[in-house]
Amino acid sequence: MDEWLTQARDALAAVSGIAASELELSDESVATLLDVAGLAAHESGQRTNAPLVCYLLGKAARGADLDALATALRELG
Repeated sequence: MDEWLTQARDALAAVSGIAASELELSDESVATLLDVAGLAAHESGQRTNAPLVCYLLGKAARGADLDALATALRELG
């Protein structure tokens, strides 16, 4: 992660009580999130949907695998 994102992760960890290590982004997760963000922006015609769908993914990831969630969004079509 770049310096800003590392600082953001650490700040979020401090406020949420979640260990920073649990908020690590793997290269695979980064690729998946960027892909889904691009899909949300382009398919919906609303660029603002990109960060919003990533927020929804984060909330939904508490109960499901990120890849499974991304697949469900890709199937929207």
